Amino acid sequence: MRVLQIDCLSGIAGDMFLAAMCDLGLPVERVQNAIDSIGLAARVVVTETKRKGFRAKHVAIEHAPEHAHRHLHHIDAMIRSGTGLSEGVRELTMKIFRRLGEAEARVHGSTLEKVHFHEVGAVDSIADILGAAVALEWLGADRIRCSPVPTGQGTITIAHGRVSVPAPATAELLKGIPLQHSEVRAELTTPTGAAILATVVDEFGPLPSMTLDAIGYGAGTKDFQEQGNLLRLMVGSVADGGTDQVWVIETNLDDVSAETIGFASERLFAAGALDVYCTPIQMKKNRPGTLVTVLCDPLRRPKLERILIRETGTLGVRSWIANRTKLERRAVRVATPLGEVAGKIAILEDGTEVFSPEFDDCRRIALERDLPLHQVDQEARRAYETQRRVEHGDGDA
Repeated sequence: MRVLQIDCLSGIAGDMFLAAMCDLGLPVERVQNAIDSIGLAARVVVTETKRKGFRAKHVAIEHAPEHAHRHLHHIDAMIRSGTGLSEGVRELTMKIFRRLGEAEARVHGSTLEKVHFHEVGAVDSIADILGAAVALEWLGADRIRCSPVPTGQGTITIAHGRVSVPAPATAELLKGIPLQHSEVRAELTTPTGAAILATVVDEFGPLPSMTLDAIGYGAGTKDFQEQGNLLRLMVGSVADGGTDQVWVIETNLDDVSAETIGFASERLFAAGALDVYCTPIQMKKNRPGTLVTVLCDPLRRPKLERILIRETGTLGVRSWIANRTKLERRAVRVATPLGEVAGKIAILEDGTEVFSPEFDDCRRIALERDLPLHQVDQEARRAYETQRRVEHGDGDA
């Protein structure tokens, strides 16, 4: 499994993230083409620099001065106008902006539709967020992790006046994310950086056991006396097999509609649950009920418990740590007569490989070609067997 670990020793900003991605090898032309496609008059300039003696890439977005304050629908229209953008890049860009908009709306007592984007609606912030989406698609990590996040200390001046660090929108975005104390008296984590983390990170914690393949450094604009103003991205491989520990959270429900439970499940998955499932149960006084079970990593447990309580109205939840044994897995893609299908190979203890097509790809092809789902699934499995025989030289394909 390909993992991206974000090391936020000096916090994170959108330009630092994009610069570190460029240091990993992201072609700047990809980002520039994306910016050009949405009609944004800006140029991405990547330079080599140093912070406290350590080399890094620095990104600057050059553009003419402007004084526009955009709404979310303005930015949405810009992103959707980009004919050169993939659907994945469009969706991720707008997902990050929606997270920003929701945070701004909460701190200003407004709505998502009415909120003004000030600093984060500027040309450089739009370019940074779009560039981050392009970069993540280019990298293709299976899982994104992040260290605890320092915010810095002191005060800063924004469009609404002087505020404490972290800025109100930044603090809102960092809810449920582990923070790290820092003595640096500056804004280390910006709203743009916080929004990227809140949207794309799967889990927060220290560096996992992994084989490092590449490291990228992105420099912030400021120089700090205490430490290098750097963001480090580490890309490596983590074996899918082995053992680990997860938290199990569960609650019994007997007076909640199926629609409410379904909505709660969606919110839990969106907040990073590893799995959510429901089991029919018989409760006291012979009332039929539903057992809702959530699996998650330790750092996400408090947030997921809050969501489960808030969305279902349950009076309490139970939780405990469970050991988990996982088969080694790896991702593959197979070419079928109907189109390319992604899938996973699970490796059993005796070395046998079992291929499972991804449901989303099979569903998409079935809808596009008006075919039964099981037919697409069978075609993918046949294509995998053919590909396996060719790779291993097991007779004619």
